[in-house]
This record gives sequence, structure tokens and C-alpha cells, in this order.
Amino acid sequence: MKKLIALAAIATLAACGDRAEETAAPAATAEATTAAADDMTGAYDVKMADGTMVKTTINADGTYVDTGADGTEVRGMFTRANGQDCFDPEGDDPAECWTVSTPAADGSFTATTVDGKTTVTVTRTGDATTTVTTTTATPAPAAT
Repeated sequence: MKKLIALAAIATLAACGDRAEETAAPAATAEATTAAADDMTGAYDVKMADGTMVKTTINADGTYVDTGADGTEVRGMFTRANGQDCFDPEGDDPAECWTVSTPAADGSFTATTVDGKTTVTVTRTGDATTTVTTTTATPAPAAT
């Protein structure tokens, strides 16, 4: 599960193209959290040091979903504070924060846990999408 959380953090970091405009103040409200997540909205591939791949999606509402190769999902909240991107999974697992490298020419970047023990490579793969299906009922013809 920690690998999935790490992957989500990396994906969030990869979305960031110019970190110079970031502020160091932590997000104090849900509104601030949502604003920070808006900048990172998108879908990402995260490659762990052992080659394992995880898909991470950061949504405009500040939520994220990490999906492992086996289909296991970890969901939670994304925030940016003190120059770090943090992923707080649902449940009792603690939040995990990452620092991100400057993006390479191809847009990929690395993300490293604050303790320096885990580094991943993140590549943006697209926009976050939510599909909503609406069905409109057509009235049956009137009986004659």
C-alpha cells in the first residue's frame, strides 16, 4: 500500500511544470487543498525503483486514486505544503510527502520521499477524466 501512496505522490509531482511559483504555506482549508490539486489534475504513470508500475490520477477536487498493476486501489486526499506534495490515504495509514525534481525535457520527473529512502519516476499520461452517463427516457407512443 505504501508503494501505491508513493506512486500517487510522484504522479502529483510530475504534473508540476514550474514549481517556482509555489508557496511554502500549508493548505489550511479544503478550498486551498482543492486549488492546489487543480494545478496537478491529471493521470500519471509512476515507475518504482524495482520497475513496478502504478497509475495515479489526481482529481480537481483534491482527491487521488493510485491503481497498482494487480488492480488494487488506494484513494485519498492530495495537498501541497511546505514545498512538498503530500498524499493522505483513506483509513489509518499516515500521509506521505515527496519532493520533486525539475522536469526533464520529456516532462518526466523524479519524486523522493522526505526521508530519502524511496525515489520514483513519474510521467504524465493525460488528463483526469470522470465519465458521467445520463439517460433520457423517451415516452412510449400513446395508445389509440
